[in-house]
Amino acid sequence: MLKALAIAAVTAVVSTAQFATAEEVWKSIPTPPAMPDAAESGTASVNGINMYYASYGDGDGTPILMIHGGLAHADIWASQVADLAQDHRVIVADTRGHGRTTNNGSAYSISLLAQDYLALLDTLDVDRVHLVGWSDGANIGYEISKTAPSRLASHFAHAGNVTLAGVDPSVETNEVFGGYVGMMAGDYAKMSPTPDGFEGFVADVSEMWFADKADGLQAIEAITVPTLVVHSEHDEAILHDHSAAVADNIPGAKLLVLDGTSHFSMFQKPDMYSAAIRTWLASL
Repeated sequence: MLKALAIAAVTAVVSTAQFATAEEVWKSIPTPPAMPDAAESGTASVNGINMYYASYGDGDGTPILMIHGGLAHADIWASQVADLAQDHRVIVADTRGHGRTTNNGSAYSISLLAQDYLALLDTLDVDRVHLVGWSDGANIGYEISKTAPSRLASHFAHAGNVTLAGVDPSVETNEVFGGYVGMMAGDYAKMSPTPDGFEGFVADVSEMWFADKADGLQAIEAITVPTLVVHSEHDEAILHDHSAAVADNIPGAKLLVLDGTSHFSMFQKPDMYSAAIRTWLASL
């Protein structure tokens, strides 16, 4: 989430992922499988945009909402959706300007993206969800936890950051992260209603990434939503100490470290990731 990352995306200078042994899966990013068939999918008109969404499974309990990270799209959750939808209703969506969802020219902010997701839940007549958020998705989850806590039964918050100091500066030159940007550039060209707009998209999203979060740790101290702060052992972007500090500052929050994976755990060890979500939900 730094300027060099944006430059890498814009110029499509993508490094080839390193070959990884079974013990080093964190050094590459496997392509996720295709999404399973949705029970329902479409676009919702919310906050001046057309927001793509899909719903899977028909569990009777509180649904699971999964929010992807920056530059990505809902389909990155394919493995987790296939698992969790066996006994839960799982909702995914493409964040404003990402994937198949439009943007209306509004500047990106975590606050605005949170409002979009709340409006989507209203449109789907869903009162409350268990939120699984990754990277920017976790940050959206923290925002909803602060502003609309009654909408969340829990928050599985993976690889979020509430201050800029939580970002590892070495991500600027990390090859695995560069590979991810390249993957998302290709997906954007295939999925977006503005397929040639990736350069402007990254520039606009980067403004959100660099927004000041000086009061971030203080702002989460009043969160009451049950929260699991999730950190990857080899995360290229988020510092372990920052994740630990987030867990310390949210009352009652717990910290989970995903062994042997990087920022992209859901790609690298999908079964472990789904099991972690299930264990968290079972603990509530």
